[in-house]
This record gives sequence, structure tokens and C-alpha cells, in this order.
Amino acid sequence: MEPVKKTAGIGKGTAGPGRPKGIPNKATQSVKEAIALAAKGLGGVDRLIAWAQEDPANERAFWATIYTKLVPTDISAAVSVDGQLSIRVVHE
Repeated sequence: MEPVKKTAGIGKGTAGPGRPKGIPNKATQSVKEAIALAAKGLGGVDRLIAWAQEDPANERAFWATIYTKLVPTDISAAVSVDGQLSIRVVHE
């Protein structure tokens, strides 16, 4: 005898289907928006540049922790039979 497959029973005490793939978490999205607004209120790009130039430690922090968030995390390359080089860069 085959086991009976349970379906999501929202409101019936069982787990629902969860957030669909590709839909961002609302809390994370709200926090990112708040940080962007705060950065704009604190002077935006011009203030970030001024901060980095105030002290060599600030500039190191910029390059080591802030800028690295923009660098791709996955780079792969392959050469095909006909000699074509393809490079794939994945940004997260």
C-alpha cells in the first residue's frame, strides 16, 4: 500500500508552501531600503568618498569590506573543442 501524500493545508495546522523561489524576503528588502535611505541622508556617495579619504584605515575598510561585496563570487571559464573561450561570471 502506497503512503498518502499530504498536501499543504494552510489554516489546518500543517505547513504551507512557503515563499515562492525568487521572491525576496520582505524583512530583508525593508532593511536594505532603510539602509539605502540612511546612506542618502548621511550624504550618499560624496560623504562615503570623504569618509574613505579621512583616514587610511577607512580606505582599507572600504576596499576590504565594502567594495568586495560588488566583486563576483563565482567565475568559471571553459574552452570548447573549436578553441572558443567562454567565461561565466555569477553575481550574487
